[in-house]
Amino acid sequence: MVEVKADTDPVESKPDDFFFQFDAICLTRCSKDLMVRVDQLCASRNIKVFCGDVFGYHGYMFSDLGQEHHYVEEKLKVVKGSNEANDGPEAKKPKVDPNETTMVKKTASFCSLKEALEVDWTNEKAKSNLKRIPPDYFLLQVLLKFRTDKGRDPQPDSFGEDSHLLLQIRDDVLETMGLSSELLPNTFVSYCFSEMAPVSAVVGGVLGQEIVKALSQRDAPHRNFFFFDGLKGSGVVDYFGSK
Repeated sequence: MVEVKADTDPVESKPDDFFFQFDAICLTRCSKDLMVRVDQLCASRNIKVFCGDVFGYHGYMFSDLGQEHHYVEEKLKVVKGSNEANDGPEAKKPKVDPNETTMVKKTASFCSLKEALEVDWTNEKAKSNLKRIPPDYFLLQVLLKFRTDKGRDPQPDSFGEDSHLLLQIRDDVLETMGLSSELLPNTFVSYCFSEMAPVSAVVGGVLGQEIVKALSQRDAPHRNFFFFDGLKGSGVVDYFGSK
């Protein structure tokens, strides 16, 4: 039987050793500072950390499974070809047996949330990759800064004020990174208010799937961000931070 406990105390008030009792921790609707703090604490105890949120049509999840996360993948078994001298070249080639599988051990390495959010975009290698970076990565930076400054997420009943502040934060955040504000067009403010139920379903499903995969050590994990764009109806997995 699984014992479920509800703790109504603010997570921010919890001492460091509170987090050490868990095998995995999932953080939602938390400030950037709290997520970074918990992630750094858990890294010392090899505790797996997951973060996730939904902002309007956009959502994300992040995972830090440690420097060495071991898992297994189920692969179709490769059968050796025939060694008979009379057999043709096709018979001698290795073949995949669709009826038999084998388990392959693998290892993946993850970086901290702090490192993933503080990529140095001034170096040439990072700049050369800008075109393939999902805009949701920069949108997340803006929304986390808004949450830190205001102590809440953008609200529909203060759309005008919050939209203006989001654009200002966008300019400040991207300027600090040494990047152009054109990476996140002004229209983003129309699609990041409240929580859209379909987007929550997708992001929550992926987040739950990744937690199960990590704890069971089965199948390759998403490394290390998953972004979902409800306007496009598609998601992308991308890695940020040191390899």
